[in-house]
Amino acid sequence: MENIPQVALWVIIMLVVLALAFDFMNGFHDAANSIATVVSTGVLRPGQAVLFAAFFNFVAIFVFHLSVAAMVGKGIVQSGVVDTHVVFGALVGAITWNLITWYYGIPSSSSHALIGGIVGAVIGKAGTDALLLPGILKTVVFIFVSPTLGFLLGSLMMLIVAWLFRRTAPSRVDGWFRRLQLVSAGAYSLGHGGNDAQKTIGIIWMLLIATGYVASTDQAPPYWVVLSCYLAIGLGTMFGGWRIVKTMGQKITKLKPVGGFCAETGGALTLFLATGLGIPVSTTHTITGAIVGVGSSQRASAVRWGVAGNIVWAWVFTIPASAFVAIVAYWISLGIF
Repeated sequence: MENIPQVALWVIIMLVVLALAFDFMNGFHDAANSIATVVSTGVLRPGQAVLFAAFFNFVAIFVFHLSVAAMVGKGIVQSGVVDTHVVFGALVGAITWNLITWYYGIPSSSSHALIGGIVGAVIGKAGTDALLLPGILKTVVFIFVSPTLGFLLGSLMMLIVAWLFRRTAPSRVDGWFRRLQLVSAGAYSLGHGGNDAQKTIGIIWMLLIATGYVASTDQAPPYWVVLSCYLAIGLGTMFGGWRIVKTMGQKITKLKPVGGFCAETGGALTLFLATGLGIPVSTTHTITGAIVGVGSSQRASAVRWGVAGNIVWAWVFTIPASAFVAIVAYWISLGIF
């Protein structure tokens, strides 16, 4: 608690508000992950879909343990390195990259933008020795694992469904999967809220530990932090990011309800696994991999590989780009507060 007098209260409040703004933007930016398939297949209208997804984003508060928040808050940076300037740099780096990719309609990862922001700000303060390599490696490895697993599960489910219903009239299959897609979309939105809201919980937790408002790393984050983060991501999803919805739902491959169901189910299973393991993954990477898997299981030409390739390049640049902005923001903050 002795650190509290060294930090002005307005700085802490400003950083909490900035973190919640990032969380809101995360929901706004990643709304496409939850609703693009269900909108593009015509199962729900856009207005219905965002309310549906926002509800399940928030309900995740009652389902998942805070293992991802613990990884972000305690598993990436050495204890004692984080301060208000590091948190400011990390958030500005992540928000800036999110705004750029949202403007151009590129479904990049808010999650990896935040991780990149944390890494960049910490390097700006203390160099690479202050980073915890195991946590960084887990996150980097899952940049590749989550879309690959989504791809495999999405394509596998599509093949299984095609075999099971091979003698059923297409109109009947379409009718059944229009209803089933509500289940799969709800499951994916649940996984999205469970993994992504916890990243913001983690950085606020990091801030409160650094400023002495939470006594130690063994103490859980205050419940107001957990509640406000889930509310913020749910509200962000309600406003939606329609530029990215168009890319995810229409430009990669043309989906029918059965394909939407398989993509969402494959993506949801991947998110549940990662959240259970406490690994912050990209919901964008996951659902993109699942959509490509569904499209390619029908025929390779069903996927617009040029669009998918542009998305992959955005994934590659996310961490270094947000890290660079975070370093600059960290240095600027030293002259502000």
